[in-house]
Amino acid sequence: MKTNTLYKRSYNQCLDLVAARTLGGDLGSENELAAALDVSRTTVRAVLDGLTAAGLIGIDKRAKRILRHPAPADYYPDTETESVATTVEKKFMAWIQQGDCKPGQHISGLDLARQFGTSNSAIREHLNQFSYFGLLERRPNSRWVFRGFTEEFAEELTEVREMFELRSARRFIELDAKSPLWQELDRIEEQHVALLKDIDQRFMEFSELDQRFHSLINEAAPNRFMEMFFDVISMVFHYHYPWNKRDEKERNAVAIQEHLAYIRGLKSRDPERMMTACRAHLDTARASLLRSMEVRR
Repeated sequence: MKTNTLYKRSYNQCLDLVAARTLGGDLGSENELAAALDVSRTTVRAVLDGLTAAGLIGIDKRAKRILRHPAPADYYPDTETESVATTVEKKFMAWIQQGDCKPGQHISGLDLARQFGTSNSAIREHLNQFSYFGLLERRPNSRWVFRGFTEEFAEELTEVREMFELRSARRFIELDAKSPLWQELDRIEEQHVALLKDIDQRFMEFSELDQRFHSLINEAAPNRFMEMFFDVISMVFHYHYPWNKRDEKERNAVAIQEHLAYIRGLKSRDPERMMTACRAHLDTARASLLRSMEVRR
């Protein structure tokens, strides 16, 4: 399963590389692709075989000519390309939201492993991340206690989030035009537009799209500490405090519009325009989080 997931994820990434090159152009050597995808040459060969079978490339000795650009149907669904850690994260976040987890509530790692259909070690590794920030306390027999957080914690969280994201956004607009991140930004922009058009029926889908959007921006400036920190951000902003439901649809519609302005700022490559849109959205997110805590109290 792990190998299959790795192959599908690498295949999708290679599709982005194909999309960024001109028809008839060369995709590159196996070594270059292995470095770009951060996988072995064995995986690269399997991906090339898949691209050839799909009629995307033609291989003639060392040359790998691009025959056509990929269509949305060529990509594997996101659910099939996720790592075990990502799958556990999403299921845990959804569980937190549905269960309305409160400070002092006990969480059983064994129960979660059975519920999510995964190993105890995968659950333990994920929960350990939150214990580093004082949000969970580990107890004997694979049990945990959710400790919650204060307004001071939320303020500190948003400050660090803004610092990292502003740095990543500046790096994003400096990316090469052929970077796969631009193609992914196009896909996310289309999904924002589609969601906004059907906001009355689909407004609850925004949390997952918001998470993917901000995660994409942070990919422009990889940082191992930020990757772990981002899980905590996701839980706080999207799951632990699901805010007052009475205006959730309106609030999500505003956030989508702010995202679209943010995306236009990124695409403009204008630092001032991008920073204005970025700061406006982060300020709104901060205010909404603090307001939700007041409502909870």
